[in-house]
Amino acid sequence: MSGGITGGPVSAAYAGSVVHTRLSPVRHRLRYRMLAMLLDIDELPLIAKRLRLFSAERFNAFSFHARDHLDGTDTKLRAQIEAHLARAGIDAGGGPIRVLCMPRVLGSVFNPLSVWFCHAPDGALRAVLYEVNNTFGQRHSYLMPVEDPAAPVIRQACEKRFYVSPFMEMAMQYRFRLAVPAERALIAIEVRGANGTVLSAAFAGERRELSDALLLRGLARHPMMAAQVLGAIHWEALKLWRKGMRVLPRPAPPAQAVSIGVAEKPV
Repeated sequence: MSGGITGGPVSAAYAGSVVHTRLSPVRHRLRYRMLAMLLDIDELPLIAKRLRLFSAERFNAFSFHARDHLDGTDTKLRAQIEAHLARAGIDAGGGPIRVLCMPRVLGSVFNPLSVWFCHAPDGALRAVLYEVNNTFGQRHSYLMPVEDPAAPVIRQACEKRFYVSPFMEMAMQYRFRLAVPAERALIAIEVRGANGTVLSAAFAGERRELSDALLLRGLARHPMMAAQVLGAIHWEALKLWRKGMRVLPRPAPPAQAVSIGVAEKPV
């Protein structure tokens, strides 16, 4: 088994929606459609060769660029992730590394969250890296081991270390719930404070085979996906401000780009 799909390439598209629901101190809801991709980093050259509308490391209608992720340099993504795994004492044995994210569309991208699945050679999930971007051009990641690779739903939790929403306190905890993408992809997050859940967010999508026909339809529906996501974030922020939410000061980002060993069992 390899990432829940047997035979053929693992990389695929997932068409679905993102839903954010703020529960306190004011109620607010945001929903937008999204086309995400699950990309096996070792399959990228083959995908780019097979598809006319997708490229790796060069401009196209859809593309994936390594510098949009992790430390933003030309250092190989596998080398970066394996270094973080080693620092966390996690041995994935050089197995598959896959990322669920939005691709560049006509050269632009903004990923509020990219999720990296780090597998052992036999396909067992060893760790998940949650890569978070805020709208201030900053990035931070949370790397957490997987305690039970056989579980149909992976549940993880960690303390919030990175400023994302200008209306969200730092003294919060993230609770993640996800499954290895197969016929469906599901990523759900709760942001919890001292008095319970403050915000919940989720992406749910249906698997689609990567093809030029699919990408052409996606381009027609999401020609400016990065601008749509950023626009939606800022528009909803304005609505929250008008509802009385106050803007909190932005602290310096963590000294380390990746928080390691912060995983906790949800209670």
